[in-house]
Amino acid sequence: MIIDLPNTRTREIAHKIEQLHEERGESATGRVLTLLISADDSELEHALEVANAASREHPCRVIAIVPDTAYQADASADAGAKAMEKTDNPAVDLTDGPAESNLNAQVRFGADAGAGEIIILRPRGGLINHPDTLVIPLLVPDVPVVAWWPTNPPSNPSKDLMGAMARSRITDAMRSNNPEATIERLRRNWTPEDIDLSWTRLTVWRAMLASMLDQPPHLPVTAVKVTGPKEFLPMDLLCAWLRLKLSVNVDVEYVDDAEAVTGVYLTRADGVVSLERPHEDQALISMPGQTPQAISVPVRTIEDCLTEELRRIDPDEVYAEVINKGWDLIRH
Repeated sequence: MIIDLPNTRTREIAHKIEQLHEERGESATGRVLTLLISADDSELEHALEVANAASREHPCRVIAIVPDTAYQADASADAGAKAMEKTDNPAVDLTDGPAESNLNAQVRFGADAGAGEIIILRPRGGLINHPDTLVIPLLVPDVPVVAWWPTNPPSNPSKDLMGAMARSRITDAMRSNNPEATIERLRRNWTPEDIDLSWTRLTVWRAMLASMLDQPPHLPVTAVKVTGPKEFLPMDLLCAWLRLKLSVNVDVEYVDDAEAVTGVYLTRADGVVSLERPHEDQALISMPGQTPQAISVPVRTIEDCLTEELRRIDPDEVYAEVINKGWDLIRH
């Protein structure tokens, strides 16, 4: 069910949601969080698909803020035309017409909204600069607020009006226009509530590598090599984690046409411990003196990563160490 609410106000949106809940015999008390999404039209539908998938495990109210930039451009053009018209004909009255709220909205329920409801807010004019004013009346009471920027985040999410309301702030520097510049800005302005999905993409790799090194013999690692695509932010974070935790230099080997990390090789006195992913959905674990073991390790999707971060909205201490200490070690 999709309901459009043109030229509306937040109280009207809240009333419509309550009305729909009553009609369907539902309530918002089953929501475990409110997910705020800052997006533009080009990325909106994909972001909502990801949020819908994540809501199957974490029923939530999704509020997407999408500034109506097309209206802004049209309004500017109209203002210029009317100004010229007024100059040519001073008798024209430019105040005619109903007052506008500067807000269009859309509410999605049922199959169109996953395990919750979706509210899309399209502010224009001065409202673009006040997303917090729009969002606060629509938050689900007594549940955490999580903010997510699917592509280009603000330089300082904690100072952003939307981010300041959130208990957890999720960015995805890998999908921004300039991943390296974006992660550098996020590093400079990092707070414990911040997490980036570039790091979450490594969860399975980090877990398997730690498990491999937990097996005897517990010999020190003397050299590390990581293989994967060039200019791939998650691989840089993996190198920073390995450099920080193992206190050895990390060599990088780039693989043409690779879309994710393809291998990690840890040299010890007894040989090389390796984790390779020659195929998209299968990895090979090799331990000295043992037969290589194949396991299923598919490339993580954005849905997988967002679901994980919504499951754990507390600060990630390991990410904090990597972003504040490990990153400088590999850059130097």
